[in-house]
Amino acid sequence: MLRELAQTLVDLIFDWGYIGIFLLMAVESSFVPFPSEIVLIPAGYLASKGDMSVAEIMGSALCGSLLGAFVNYYLALTLGRKMLKRYGKYFFIKESALDKMDEFFAKHGHISTFTGRLIPGIRQLISIPAGLAKMNVVEFSLYTSLGAGIWAFVLTMLGYFIGQNQELIDAYLKEITIVVLVLLVLLISWYAYYQKNKKAK
Repeated sequence: MLRELAQTLVDLIFDWGYIGIFLLMAVESSFVPFPSEIVLIPAGYLASKGDMSVAEIMGSALCGSLLGAFVNYYLALTLGRKMLKRYGKYFFIKESALDKMDEFFAKHGHISTFTGRLIPGIRQLISIPAGLAKMNVVEFSLYTSLGAGIWAFVLTMLGYFIGQNQELIDAYLKEITIVVLVLLVLLISWYAYYQKNKKAK
């Protein structure tokens, strides 16, 4: 039922072209759970038929993703931080925990934001701790763009090359997700090793 509703929404907004992609990706990147697969894979297929441009799809998707990420970031920065300071003690969240989060994101916000944007189920949420921790806006924008851009490109190319075959899409999407997760584990492991050696010197 949810997938049919989402598909109806996609069909409706695709009538708006690139603005539709921008709006859907903004929704997907905010706190609303909406799968980017059902936006960008069909867009990639339309590009393979010459009905859309890959470059403009990527531009629309990236701008939409940034908008949604900034919604989460600024809500967490303004409302979320105030609420945690006022009511956090009732949930055993001390202000010192916020200070530690600030310190963590000051040192590791770039790798956390980048990798978070590539992990299913987390990519929409990583902007919230970044906002709570007052992560540098320029760094947040850069690493959000990198992570969101890579994922958008993967989905668009998937639609471009095998957009008509749903079974292949399902299979490749699972494989790609596993490969991405493995690469992220390796990247995070290397980063932790690098930071450890850096402290030891």
